[in-house]
Amino acid sequence: MGERPLIALLTNNDDDVYCFRLELVRAILDAGYRMLISCPDGPKFEALEEYGLRKDQEFLYDDPPIDRRGTSVVNDGKLFMHYRSLFKKYRPSVVLTYTAKPNVYASIVARQLRIPVINNVTGLGSVLNESGVKKALIMKLFKKAYSGSACIMFQNSTNMELAKELGWIKGDYKLIPGSGVALERFPVQDYPEGGNGVDGEPVVFNYIGRVLKEKGVDDYIEAARRIKAEYPGTEFNVLGFVEPTESHYETELEELGKQGIVLYRGSQKDVRPWISRAHAIIHPSTYGEGMSNVLLENAASGRFIITTDNPGCRETVDDGVSGLVYHGGNADELVAAVKEFLRLPNEERKQMGLAGRQKMEREFSREIVINAYLGKIRELAPAQDVEARNSAAV
Repeated sequence: MGERPLIALLTNNDDDVYCFRLELVRAILDAGYRMLISCPDGPKFEALEEYGLRKDQEFLYDDPPIDRRGTSVVNDGKLFMHYRSLFKKYRPSVVLTYTAKPNVYASIVARQLRIPVINNVTGLGSVLNESGVKKALIMKLFKKAYSGSACIMFQNSTNMELAKELGWIKGDYKLIPGSGVALERFPVQDYPEGGNGVDGEPVVFNYIGRVLKEKGVDDYIEAARRIKAEYPGTEFNVLGFVEPTESHYETELEELGKQGIVLYRGSQKDVRPWISRAHAIIHPSTYGEGMSNVLLENAASGRFIITTDNPGCRETVDDGVSGLVYHGGNADELVAAVKEFLRLPNEERKQMGLAGRQKMEREFSREIVINAYLGKIRELAPAQDVEARNSAAV
Protein backbone atom coordinates (compact mmCIF):
# COMPACT_ATOMS: atom_id res chain seq x y z
CA MET A 1 0.00 0.00 0.00
CA GLY A 2 1.43 3.41 -0.94
CA GLU A 3 1.94 6.30 1.41
CA ARG A 4 -1.08 8.45 2.01
CA PRO A 5 -1.20 11.79 0.15
CA LEU A 6 0.19 14.76 2.05
CA ILE A 7 -1.82 17.99 2.29
CA ALA A 8 0.12 21.13 3.25
CA LEU A 9 -1.63 23.99 5.07
CA LEU A 10 0.21 27.32 5.16
CA THR A 11 -0.69 30.39 7.19
CA ASN A 12 1.00 33.18 9.13
CA ASN A 13 -0.13 32.70 12.74
CA ASP A 14 -0.72 29.77 15.09
CA ASP A 15 -3.95 31.38 16.23
CA ASP A 16 -5.24 30.98 12.68
CA VAL A 17 -4.66 27.23 12.81
CA TYR A 18 -6.15 26.64 16.25
CA CYS A 19 -9.14 28.99 16.11
CA PHE A 20 -10.21 28.65 12.48
CA ARG A 21 -8.72 25.51 10.90
CA LEU A 22 -8.72 22.91 13.70
CA GLU A 23 -11.86 21.10 12.54
CA LEU A 24 -10.68 21.19 8.92
CA VAL A 25 -7.31 19.68 9.86
CA ARG A 26 -8.99 16.88 11.77
CA ALA A 27 -11.42 16.23 8.91
CA ILE A 28 -8.57 16.00 6.38
CA LEU A 29 -6.68 13.53 8.59
CA ASP A 30 -9.84 11.48 9.13
CA ALA A 31 -10.41 11.41 5.37
CA GLY A 32 -7.20 9.44 4.88
CA TYR A 33 -4.55 12.11 4.32
CA ARG A 34 -1.38 13.17 6.09
CA MET A 35 -0.87 16.83 6.95
CA LEU A 36 1.94 19.34 7.00
CA ILE A 37 1.29 22.60 8.87
CA SER A 38 3.62 25.45 7.92
CA CYS A 39 3.12 28.29 10.37
CA PRO A 40 5.31 30.27 12.78
CA ASP A 41 5.57 28.46 16.10
CA GLY A 42 3.38 29.76 18.90
CA PRO A 43 1.51 28.83 22.10
CA LYS A 44 -1.61 27.63 20.28
CA PHE A 45 0.28 24.56 19.04
CA GLU A 46 0.24 23.31 22.63
CA ALA A 47 -3.55 23.66 22.56
CA LEU A 48 -3.64 21.57 19.38
CA GLU A 49 -2.05 18.71 21.28
CA GLU A 50 -5.01 18.79 23.68
CA TYR A 51 -7.13 17.84 20.66
CA GLY A 52 -4.90 14.88 19.82
CA LEU A 53 -2.87 16.62 17.12
CA ARG A 54 0.71 15.77 18.01
CA LYS A 55 3.75 15.93 15.79
CA ASP A 56 4.34 12.58 14.10
CA GLN A 57 4.67 11.10 10.63
CA GLU A 58 1.01 11.83 9.90
CA PHE A 59 1.01 15.39 11.27
CA LEU A 60 4.11 17.44 10.47
CA TYR A 61 5.09 20.97 11.54
CA ASP A 62 7.18 23.60 9.80
CA ASP A 63 8.23 26.95 11.29
CA PRO A 64 8.64 29.45 8.40
CA PRO A 65 10.29 32.90 8.69
CA ILE A 66 7.23 35.10 8.08
CA ASP A 67 7.33 38.83 8.78
CA ARG A 68 3.56 39.24 8.55
CA ARG A 69 3.31 43.01 8.07
CA GLY A 70 6.84 43.76 6.96
CA THR A 71 7.79 44.93 3.46
CA SER A 72 11.42 43.81 3.33
CA VAL A 73 12.27 42.33 -0.05
CA VAL A 74 15.10 40.35 1.58
CA ASN A 75 12.82 38.80 4.21
CA ASP A 76 10.15 37.96 1.65
CA GLY A 77 12.81 36.42 -0.56
CA LYS A 78 13.87 34.19 2.32
CA LEU A 79 10.27 33.11 2.80
CA PHE A 80 9.95 32.32 -0.91
CA MET A 81 13.07 30.12 -0.81
CA HIS A 82 11.88 28.47 2.40
CA TYR A 83 8.65 27.40 0.70
CA ARG A 84 10.60 26.14 -2.28
CA SER A 85 12.82 23.95 -0.08
CA LEU A 86 9.82 22.77 1.92
CA PHE A 87 7.83 21.68 -1.14
CA LYS A 88 10.82 19.96 -2.71
CA LYS A 89 11.43 18.03 0.51
CA TYR A 90 7.87 16.87 1.18
CA ARG A 91 6.23 17.06 -2.29
CA PRO A 92 2.69 17.70 -0.98
CA SER A 93 -0.18 16.51 -3.15
CA VAL A 94 -2.17 19.69 -2.51
CA VAL A 95 -1.24 23.00 -0.88
CA LEU A 96 -3.80 25.05 1.08
CA THR A 97 -2.84 28.69 1.62
CA TYR A 98 -4.26 31.32 3.96
CA THR A 99 -3.30 34.97 4.59
CA ALA A 100 -1.43 37.26 2.21
CA LYS A 101 2.19 36.10 2.09
CA PRO A 102 1.52 32.35 1.99
CA ASN A 103 -1.15 33.04 -0.64
CA VAL A 104 1.37 34.86 -2.82
CA TYR A 105 4.78 33.24 -2.33
CA ALA A 106 3.71 29.65 -1.68
CA SER A 107 1.36 29.75 -4.67
CA ILE A 108 4.06 30.93 -7.03
CA VAL A 109 6.46 28.23 -5.78
CA ALA A 110 3.81 25.52 -6.02
CA ARG A 111 2.95 26.54 -9.57
CA GLN A 112 6.62 26.26 -10.55
CA LEU A 113 6.71 22.76 -9.05
CA ARG A 114 3.34 21.76 -10.57
CA ILE A 115 1.66 21.27 -7.21
CA PRO A 116 -2.05 22.21 -7.12
CA VAL A 117 -2.98 25.03 -4.77
CA ILE A 118 -6.25 25.94 -3.07
CA ASN A 119 -6.08 29.58 -2.01
CA ASN A 120 -8.26 31.16 0.63
CA VAL A 121 -8.81 34.92 0.34
CA THR A 122 -9.05 35.72 4.04
CA GLY A 123 -9.49 39.36 3.12
CA LEU A 124 -7.35 41.89 1.35
CA GLY A 125 -6.27 43.37 4.65
CA SER A 126 -4.79 46.85 4.50
CA VAL A 127 -3.98 46.45 0.79
CA LEU A 128 -7.19 48.17 -0.25
CA ASN A 129 -6.19 51.19 1.83
CA GLU A 130 -2.84 51.50 0.05
CA SER A 131 -2.28 53.67 -3.00
CA GLY A 132 0.14 54.26 -5.82
CA VAL A 133 3.05 52.02 -6.76
CA LYS A 134 2.90 49.90 -3.60
CA LYS A 135 -0.73 48.95 -4.11
CA ALA A 136 -0.17 48.25 -7.82
CA LEU A 137 2.77 45.94 -7.04
CA ILE A 138 0.86 44.00 -4.40
CA MET A 139 -2.15 43.58 -6.68
CA LYS A 140 0.14 42.34 -9.44
CA LEU A 141 1.58 39.72 -7.08
CA PHE A 142 -1.92 38.58 -6.11
CA LYS A 143 -2.88 38.22 -9.77
CA LYS A 144 0.23 36.16 -10.50
CA ALA A 145 -0.44 33.92 -7.50
CA TYR A 146 -4.16 33.40 -7.93
CA SER A 147 -4.19 32.95 -11.70
CA GLY A 148 -2.47 29.59 -11.26
CA SER A 149 -4.76 28.36 -8.50
CA ALA A 150 -6.64 25.06 -8.76
CA CYS A 151 -9.39 26.72 -6.72
CA ILE A 152 -9.84 30.02 -4.90
CA MET A 153 -12.05 30.05 -1.82
CA PHE A 154 -13.56 33.50 -1.27
CA GLN A 155 -14.90 34.47 2.14
CA ASN A 156 -17.17 37.23 0.89
CA SER A 157 -18.79 38.17 -2.40
CA THR A 158 -17.17 41.63 -2.51
CA ASN A 159 -13.68 40.15 -2.73
CA MET A 160 -14.87 37.56 -5.24
CA GLU A 161 -16.36 40.16 -7.58
CA LEU A 162 -13.24 42.31 -7.30
CA ALA A 163 -11.05 39.33 -8.19
CA LYS A 164 -13.20 38.70 -11.26
CA GLU A 165 -12.89 42.34 -12.36
CA LEU A 166 -9.12 42.27 -11.92
CA GLY A 167 -8.73 39.02 -13.88
CA TRP A 168 -7.32 37.00 -11.01
CA ILE A 169 -9.51 33.96 -11.58
CA LYS A 170 -8.45 31.50 -14.27
CA GLY A 171 -9.77 28.26 -12.77
CA ASP A 172 -12.30 27.05 -10.24
CA TYR A 173 -13.55 29.24 -7.41
CA LYS A 174 -16.09 29.00 -4.59
CA LEU A 175 -17.84 31.37 -2.20
CA ILE A 176 -17.73 29.98 1.34
CA PRO A 177 -19.06 31.47 4.62
CA GLY A 178 -15.71 32.69 5.86
CA SER A 179 -13.94 30.09 7.97
CA GLY A 180 -17.32 29.08 9.31
CA VAL A 181 -17.94 28.84 13.03
CA ALA A 182 -17.45 25.73 15.14
CA LEU A 183 -20.92 25.58 16.64
CA GLU A 184 -19.93 22.98 19.23
CA ARG A 185 -16.94 25.01 20.41
CA PHE A 186 -19.11 28.12 20.63
CA PRO A 187 -22.45 27.04 22.10
CA VAL A 188 -25.11 29.49 23.24
CA GLN A 189 -24.09 30.96 26.59
CA ASP A 190 -26.49 32.22 29.24
CA TYR A 191 -27.21 35.89 28.70
CA PRO A 192 -26.12 38.08 31.64
CA GLU A 193 -28.44 40.35 33.57
CA GLY A 194 -28.07 43.96 32.51
CA GLY A 195 -29.44 47.42 33.16
CA ASN A 196 -29.72 50.50 31.00
CA GLY A 197 -26.15 51.68 31.49
CA VAL A 198 -27.13 53.98 34.34
CA ASP A 199 -29.20 51.90 36.77
CA GLY A 200 -29.18 48.17 37.42
CA GLU A 201 -26.57 45.60 36.48
CA PRO A 202 -23.57 46.79 34.44
CA VAL A 203 -23.72 46.46 30.66
CA VAL A 204 -20.54 44.96 29.18
CA PHE A 205 -19.14 45.49 25.66
CA ASN A 206 -16.16 43.69 24.14
CA TYR A 207 -13.76 44.52 21.37
CA ILE A 208 -11.98 41.28 20.41
CA GLY A 209 -9.20 41.32 17.83
CA ARG A 210 -5.83 42.72 16.96
CA VAL A 211 -5.31 46.25 18.24
CA LEU A 212 -4.96 47.89 14.86
CA LYS A 213 -6.12 51.23 13.48
CA GLU A 214 -7.90 49.66 10.48
CA LYS A 215 -9.85 47.43 12.88
CA GLY A 216 -11.54 50.58 14.18
CA VAL A 217 -9.87 50.74 17.60
CA ASP A 218 -9.88 54.55 17.56
CA ASP A 219 -13.65 54.63 16.97
CA TYR A 220 -14.18 52.10 19.76
CA ILE A 221 -12.14 54.22 22.17
CA GLU A 222 -13.94 57.41 21.14
CA ALA A 223 -17.34 55.73 21.59
CA ALA A 224 -16.29 54.44 25.01
CA ARG A 225 -15.24 57.95 26.10
CA ARG A 226 -18.60 59.43 25.13
CA ILE A 227 -20.77 56.59 26.39
CA LYS A 228 -19.02 56.29 29.76
CA ALA A 229 -19.58 60.00 30.40
CA GLU A 230 -23.35 59.58 29.94
CA TYR A 231 -23.78 55.92 30.94
CA PRO A 232 -21.41 55.17 33.85
CA GLY A 233 -22.88 51.69 34.29
CA THR A 234 -21.11 50.39 31.18
CA GLU A 235 -17.86 48.48 30.74
CA PHE A 236 -15.72 48.53 27.60
CA ASN A 237 -13.09 45.81 27.20
CA VAL A 238 -10.35 45.27 24.64
CA LEU A 239 -9.05 41.73 24.13
CA GLY A 240 -6.24 41.00 21.71
CA PHE A 241 -2.59 41.68 21.06
CA VAL A 242 -1.21 45.05 20.03
CA GLU A 243 0.43 44.89 16.62
CA PRO A 244 4.16 45.74 16.91
CA THR A 245 3.67 48.48 14.31
CA GLU A 246 0.91 50.03 16.49
CA SER A 247 2.75 50.04 19.83
CA HIS A 248 1.50 53.53 20.74
CA TYR A 249 -1.80 51.89 21.68
CA GLU A 250 -0.12 50.23 24.65
CA THR A 251 0.42 53.59 26.38
CA GLU A 252 -3.02 54.86 25.38
CA LEU A 253 -4.81 51.76 26.66
CA GLU A 254 -2.88 51.86 29.92
CA GLU A 255 -4.03 55.43 30.54
CA LEU A 256 -7.62 54.63 29.54
CA GLY A 257 -7.58 51.76 32.01
CA LYS A 258 -6.49 54.07 34.84
CA GLN A 259 -9.41 56.33 33.96
CA GLY A 260 -11.81 53.36 33.88
CA ILE A 261 -12.88 54.14 30.31
CA VAL A 262 -11.48 51.12 28.45
CA LEU A 263 -10.07 48.04 30.17
CA TYR A 264 -7.30 46.29 28.24
CA ARG A 265 -7.48 42.55 28.95
CA GLY A 266 -4.53 41.49 26.81
CA SER A 267 -4.38 38.50 24.49
CA GLN A 268 -6.51 35.61 25.75
CA LYS A 269 -5.98 31.91 25.12
CA ASP A 270 -9.74 31.38 25.38
CA VAL A 271 -12.17 34.23 24.71
CA ARG A 272 -15.30 32.25 25.63
CA PRO A 273 -15.38 33.33 29.31
CA TRP A 274 -15.18 36.95 28.17
CA ILE A 275 -17.95 36.45 25.63
CA SER A 276 -20.04 34.88 28.39
CA ARG A 277 -19.99 37.98 30.63
CA ALA A 278 -20.59 40.45 27.79
CA HIS A 279 -23.90 41.73 26.45
CA ALA A 280 -22.62 42.70 23.02
CA ILE A 281 -19.60 42.60 20.73
CA ILE A 282 -18.55 45.82 19.01
CA HIS A 283 -16.52 45.22 15.86
CA PRO A 284 -15.83 48.65 14.30
CA SER A 285 -13.64 47.35 11.49
CA THR A 286 -12.90 49.15 8.23
CA TYR A 287 -10.22 46.54 7.48
CA GLY A 288 -10.21 44.39 4.35
CA GLU A 289 -11.86 41.48 6.13
CA GLY A 290 -12.55 38.11 4.59
CA MET A 291 -15.26 37.20 7.09
CA SER A 292 -14.99 38.31 10.70
CA ASN A 293 -14.49 35.22 12.84
CA VAL A 294 -14.96 37.34 15.97
CA LEU A 295 -18.50 38.15 14.87
CA LEU A 296 -19.27 34.56 13.93
CA GLU A 297 -18.12 33.27 17.33
CA ASN A 298 -20.04 35.91 19.28
CA ALA A 299 -23.21 35.39 17.27
CA ALA A 300 -22.93 31.62 17.75
CA SER A 301 -22.66 32.29 21.50
CA GLY A 302 -25.92 34.25 21.42
CA ARG A 303 -24.43 37.72 21.66
CA PHE A 304 -25.79 40.92 20.15
CA ILE A 305 -23.61 42.31 17.34
CA ILE A 306 -22.75 45.95 16.67
CA THR A 307 -20.61 46.24 13.56
CA THR A 308 -19.93 48.14 10.36
CA ASP A 309 -21.23 47.85 6.82
CA ASN A 310 -17.74 46.72 5.83
CA PRO A 311 -17.56 43.56 3.65
CA GLY A 312 -16.88 40.58 5.88
CA CYS A 313 -18.79 42.21 8.75
CA ARG A 314 -22.23 43.11 7.40
CA GLU A 315 -22.88 39.55 6.19
CA THR A 316 -22.77 38.18 9.73
CA VAL A 317 -25.73 40.16 11.09
CA ASP A 318 -29.31 40.88 10.13
CA ASP A 319 -29.62 44.57 10.91
CA GLY A 320 -32.31 45.18 13.50
CA VAL A 321 -32.83 41.44 14.00
CA SER A 322 -29.60 40.05 15.47
CA GLY A 323 -27.72 43.31 15.89
CA LEU A 324 -27.05 46.77 14.50
CA VAL A 325 -25.03 47.87 11.47
CA TYR A 326 -23.56 51.35 11.05
CA HIS A 327 -21.31 53.05 8.51
CA GLY A 328 -17.68 52.10 9.20
CA GLY A 329 -15.35 54.90 10.24
CA ASN A 330 -18.18 57.04 11.64
CA ALA A 331 -17.78 57.31 15.42
CA ASP A 332 -21.00 59.32 15.72
CA GLU A 333 -22.99 56.46 14.19
CA LEU A 334 -21.25 53.97 16.47
CA VAL A 335 -22.21 56.01 19.52
CA ALA A 336 -25.80 56.19 18.26
CA ALA A 337 -25.87 52.40 17.79
CA VAL A 338 -24.57 51.80 21.32
CA LYS A 339 -27.20 54.16 22.74
CA GLU A 340 -29.90 52.37 20.77
CA PHE A 341 -28.71 49.08 22.26
CA LEU A 342 -28.74 50.52 25.78
CA ARG A 343 -32.37 51.59 25.35
CA LEU A 344 -33.45 48.00 24.63
CA PRO A 345 -34.87 45.85 27.43
CA ASN A 346 -32.36 43.18 28.39
CA GLU A 347 -34.74 40.40 27.33
CA GLU A 348 -34.91 41.89 23.82
CA ARG A 349 -31.11 42.03 23.65
CA LYS A 350 -31.08 38.34 24.58
CA GLN A 351 -33.64 37.39 21.92
CA MET A 352 -31.71 39.29 19.23
CA GLY A 353 -28.57 37.43 20.29
CA LEU A 354 -30.42 34.13 19.89
CA ALA A 355 -31.52 35.23 16.41
CA GLY A 356 -27.81 35.57 15.63
CA ARG A 357 -27.21 32.01 16.77
CA GLN A 358 -29.95 30.77 14.46
CA LYS A 359 -28.34 32.66 11.58
CA MET A 360 -25.01 30.96 12.31
CA GLU A 361 -26.66 27.54 12.29
CA ARG A 362 -28.36 28.25 8.95
CA GLU A 363 -25.59 30.00 7.07
CA PHE A 364 -22.19 29.82 8.77
CA SER A 365 -21.57 26.33 10.14
CA ARG A 366 -17.94 25.27 9.77
CA GLU A 367 -19.18 22.00 8.26
CA ILE A 368 -20.06 23.94 5.10
CA VAL A 369 -16.44 25.05 4.75
CA ILE A 370 -15.02 21.61 5.57
CA ASN A 371 -17.20 19.94 2.94
CA ALA A 372 -16.15 22.46 0.30
CA TYR A 373 -12.48 21.78 1.02
CA LEU A 374 -12.75 18.01 1.21
CA GLY A 375 -14.65 17.92 -2.07
CA LYS A 376 -11.91 19.83 -3.89
CA ILE A 377 -9.03 17.99 -2.17
CA ARG A 378 -10.49 14.60 -3.12
CA GLU A 379 -10.86 15.81 -6.70
CA LEU A 380 -7.19 16.86 -6.85
CA ALA A 381 -5.67 14.02 -4.80
CA PRO A 382 -7.96 11.03 -4.11
CA ALA A 383 -7.18 9.28 -0.85
CA GLN A 384 -7.95 5.72 0.08
CA ASP A 385 -11.21 5.55 2.00
CA VAL A 386 -10.56 5.38 5.73
CA GLU A 387 -12.73 2.32 6.31
CA ALA A 388 -11.13 0.46 3.43
CA ARG A 389 -7.70 1.41 4.71
CA ASN A 390 -8.53 0.22 8.22
CA SER A 391 -9.92 -3.07 6.85
CA ALA A 392 -6.76 -3.62 4.84
CA ALA A 393 -4.67 -2.99 7.93
CA VAL A 394 -6.56 -5.73 9.79
